[in-house]
Amino acid sequence: MSDFFQTGAIATLHRLATANLSQLELELERYAQETPIALVLPCHVNEVGSRALKGILRELARVRYLNQIIVGIDGARSVRPWHKARHCFSSMPRKPILLWNDGPRMQAAFRKLEQAGLDPGAGGKGRNVWICFGYVLASEQARMVAVHDCDIVTYSRELLARLCYPVAHPALGFDFCKGYYARVTDHLNGRVMRLLVTPLIRALKSIVGQHPYLVYMDTFRYPLAGEMALDTDLVRRVRIPHDWALEVGMLGEVFRNSSPRAICQSELCGNYEHKHQELSPRDSERGLNKMACDIVKSFFRRMAAEGIKLDTGVFDTLLSAYARQAEDTLRFYAGDATINGLTYPRHEEENAVATFVRSIRNATEAYLRDPLSSTLIPNWNRVESALPMFLDELRDAVRADNQD
Repeated sequence: MSDFFQTGAIATLHRLATANLSQLELELERYAQETPIALVLPCHVNEVGSRALKGILRELARVRYLNQIIVGIDGARSVRPWHKARHCFSSMPRKPILLWNDGPRMQAAFRKLEQAGLDPGAGGKGRNVWICFGYVLASEQARMVAVHDCDIVTYSRELLARLCYPVAHPALGFDFCKGYYARVTDHLNGRVMRLLVTPLIRALKSIVGQHPYLVYMDTFRYPLAGEMALDTDLVRRVRIPHDWALEVGMLGEVFRNSSPRAICQSELCGNYEHKHQELSPRDSERGLNKMACDIVKSFFRRMAAEGIKLDTGVFDTLLSAYARQAEDTLRFYAGDATINGLTYPRHEEENAVATFVRSIRNATEAYLRDPLSSTLIPNWNRVESALPMFLDELRDAVRADNQD
């Protein structure tokens, strides 16, 4: 059973007992009459047909409160994998709409954005989610959107219900909900969250003080979770990173565009398992090393945007402060694992911290070379202002891809 401790800047909605899922879903069916719900699934073609995705589709087939399911397909660079993806999702009772992000129609749409000075960035999960949001706005069939990944091995439709409920409920007043959960097998998972993000935030707080943005980020139990729900007004305003910093970048945008009272985090399930990335300690362009570098740069950009002065003195201090925080974190997690009878590979954890120190150094150098660089895609309000017909064209392109 979870605790009921409130961490501070935002509301935390705990999973205090076994959920009455049928009751939650009945309520969501009622709320969805006033607040229609869309589900966005960013999916790489390599996930099509996987055990995880098959389990997710079986669960979603039993969900009746969704008005739309939008699936963004990345990596299908020819017709054959595109048709494989369409076949995989065609078995669902409510047929999803698929976006062929690497198809000729969508590629033409991305080029049009680039030519208008609205660069959507390189292909990846961030751009995938962003263009799916655009289709939700274009189709005008939903007032809120939920997002989750397609590689969740332990998926249950309770996860989706607990993610949607806080935003769909008319009396709770939340515009944005972030999911969180434990990631535990016979050992503790979630290395980037445990060993990079939390020690980094607390190191930054020790240097620059209790800035509202850092306090806000430190409040989230799992800021790297891929699960979120938000209303469509917020969808129009936020800018989404196209790199590996999608999750923390989104939280920064929500901080800028929404009141803390309208933001919550919801505990979605008892445990959560999905695919793991390699650490790649010697390659800063792959795996968790690349992810860590993008995340750290995202923090620096947001801090600068919030008016926090960042200079070489801060960065020199940060490496030492992070290392100290991470060392304490290792001891804490060793105790947590031991009392719960889990394996704690201390040497591997130490190696991860050493890799993240290099990631922070690489991110610092990249930021100092070009502090104004940004991976944020323009928001949909700007796109509509610059290209008033773009959403209509996007809707037509997606429908044509789904009819061919």
